[in-house]
Amino acid sequence: MQSGKNSFLGSRYSKLKAVKAGVALICLALAALVSNVSAAQLPDFTSLVKNNEAAVVNISTTSEPKRRSNGPGRPRGNDRLEEFYKFFGPPGGPNGPNNPRGGQPRDPSRSLGSGFIIAADGYVLTNNHVVDDADEIIVRTSDRREYEATLVGADPRSDLALLKIESKDDFPILKMGNYDDVEVGQWVLAIGSPFGFDYSVTAGIVSAKGRSLSNPRTGNYVPFIQTDVAINPGNSGGPLFNLDGEVVGINSQIYSNSGGFMGVSFAIPIDIAMDVVDQLKENGRVSRGWLGVEILELTKDLAEGFGLDRPQGALVTRVLKDSPAEKGGLKDEDIILEFNGDEISRASELPQFVGRAPVGEASKVLVMRGGKKVKLAVTIGELPENPQLQAQGRGSSTQENSFGLTIGDISSKVARELGIDAGVEVFAVASVAESAGFAVGDVILRMRGQKISGVADFKEVVATIKPGQVVPIKVQRQQRSLYLALKVPKDK
Repeated sequence: MQSGKNSFLGSRYSKLKAVKAGVALICLALAALVSNVSAAQLPDFTSLVKNNEAAVVNISTTSEPKRRSNGPGRPRGNDRLEEFYKFFGPPGGPNGPNNPRGGQPRDPSRSLGSGFIIAADGYVLTNNHVVDDADEIIVRTSDRREYEATLVGADPRSDLALLKIESKDDFPILKMGNYDDVEVGQWVLAIGSPFGFDYSVTAGIVSAKGRSLSNPRTGNYVPFIQTDVAINPGNSGGPLFNLDGEVVGINSQIYSNSGGFMGVSFAIPIDIAMDVVDQLKENGRVSRGWLGVEILELTKDLAEGFGLDRPQGALVTRVLKDSPAEKGGLKDEDIILEFNGDEISRASELPQFVGRAPVGEASKVLVMRGGKKVKLAVTIGELPENPQLQAQGRGSSTQENSFGLTIGDISSKVARELGIDAGVEVFAVASVAESAGFAVGDVILRMRGQKISGVADFKEVVATIKPGQVVPIKVQRQQRSLYLALKVPKDK
């Protein structure tokens, strides 16, 4: 009896072992399958690199000692230190105060960057900041040949420069892609010379499209491609490829607190770049469309105050005198919803559309004005080299109100300084007004679409406001116009 029991147990044990072995084999097979599927989903960049690296170049420049823009090791935004470093160089540099040669004339400065060949006869595209102020530009190819290049033309607003190599050599070129075909989430690859390490390859995905990086000098005329491709100093001007080996962008900027890559980089769309190239070849300069307005992004509260169900469009805060916008009928407080059929979701998109509009031709502009949609035809002008918007919108009687504003008529002196003819000055801010963003010195120009010429006008408009409403108020703050949304308390 005992023997039979042992035999039964042994049989069950053998079956259990067999089941476990079968499960293990199934797990291994599944793991191998998952591994193969994962591997199949990951791109292989080797062919892409081999087929295109010969047309990617390293660019080095030399500049004679002169005042240059801030560089590595040089502080930004401090004029006194800038003057110090202009003569002595950054700390530890070849002419810095910690160097035995400090105080001697500075050596020529050098910079490194990347670029790529776009025509077999030697045209090279790169960033403007790579060759800006350069006295000598050397282009080095992947086979270590070196050529001296000349600057055909540059466009600081898009940060692009076109170079030309004078040689009888037949150069390899890259295939251009299309920005419209770029999709968020797709794989992209960069080739460049980060920190001088030639022909380094990095890869990642497209993180976003149409990013606006507003800059006081360049404006926001480029809808940047945002990626997580590792881009560092030296990558500037290099190509950004899609998996088909087509150039879809030019690596230009990084977002960093340290000066190195932190997961966010930006590339100029190739369509924008090639338009700049064509204009530089033909005219040596770039022409852009211009409206002549100052605009503001709509917040939720401002949108509500202007009768919109959501924030959209670009709010016009100023129209330049004798500008295309004024001649075309645009007015303060218009909200531009469409430009040539393209919807304006954010204010930052408008300069990009206007900049690409043909100069001298009429563009269709759809605006929201007083709660109604109005169609306008505006003949686009050419963007001036340094467009300056003239100011349009400080006092005797002072008036306090439940908004938390203490206001008064502006003096003629303040009006002349700001270039305005009327308004009321803010002398103190509290409660609701403080929450809305008002500051002492602001000048109120308009409320609820009505011009405010003095305290009497202000009081008249205030009397029409109902508790709980959101009131858009136009103010002049030094040389800038903006709109603030003031939420009227229900116990006004």
